[in-house]
Amino acid sequence: MLAARFHRYGNPDVLVIEQAPEPQASPGSVRIRVQAASVNPIDVLLRAGHLHQVLPLDLPAIPGRDAAGVVDQVGPGVTGTNVGDVVFGLGGLADTTAEHAVLTAWAPVPSTWTSAQAAAAGLASATALAALDALGQVLGQAVSPSTSGLDALAGRTLLIEGASGAVGSAAAAFAVAAGAQVIGTARQGHHGFLAELGLLPTTYGPGLAERVADLAPQGIDAALHAAPSTSLPDLVEIAGDASAVVTVIDAEGAARLGAAKVDARNDSTLLLRAADLGQRGLYSPRVAHELPLAAATRAHALAESSSGKVVITVP
Repeated sequence: MLAARFHRYGNPDVLVIEQAPEPQASPGSVRIRVQAASVNPIDVLLRAGHLHQVLPLDLPAIPGRDAAGVVDQVGPGVTGTNVGDVVFGLGGLADTTAEHAVLTAWAPVPSTWTSAQAAAAGLASATALAALDALGQVLGQAVSPSTSGLDALAGRTLLIEGASGAVGSAAAAFAVAAGAQVIGTARQGHHGFLAELGLLPTTYGPGLAERVADLAPQGIDAALHAAPSTSLPDLVEIAGDASAVVTVIDAEGAARLGAAKVDARNDSTLLLRAADLGQRGLYSPRVAHELPLAAATRAHALAESSSGKVVITVP
């Protein structure tokens, strides 16, 4: 199969398009013929070698954490999914930017999404929902297979730092659908998008506490740190309690301040919840750039420039 691979860590130019061994569906997994795979911040960090001491890869490695496509192999023990189903989901740490990928968590692609949107939803929605579940537990909602932390957000006020990004906008859509009032930070140029999501937009940076107080004089109930910024201490101060703040970015800051750090997990129930919201028209992943597999180097360069969500399409 054709795949994007890198034989050494480095800048986007280390990526090459070449033949690679086809993966096979293992127990509890499915293999898809990939239609699209997204480029996530962790893909960039892994390819650049910034995480090699804690998350070493066997080189050559295929970048990519999530993908969407058509099931062409069903592993032993899998029920309810058949060859020909169109799904999106999560693979391993780095292995989805190729003609075939194995997913260990997946859900049907809503009819309201394109394949590019479906590829963009995997890691972002799983991360966002895991973070909101954690906040819901803080707000008093026990999370079980039949309930979610979203139930605790109804009538609450949530601040999302980085609300226009993939994770932030997913979290915003889920929180608004749950009945929360959401204040979201973003660059001025993204405020129209946030307003369309039903958010109260504001800018990030110095003076955030004052701007939030103007928008929510009664204060906020919780905050989600979903931007690559150093604002976690500010969010803790605004929330008034570190336990009411979750970050998906800053593990060191979370440990120092007492906030929670949440990572995505390969859990199909999270993706099914995202798919349900998508099917109801309440969550539409935002894609800024679509590039073909042959342009994987350009795709990673765009992702590094923070110019919006990048998706690689696979012919």
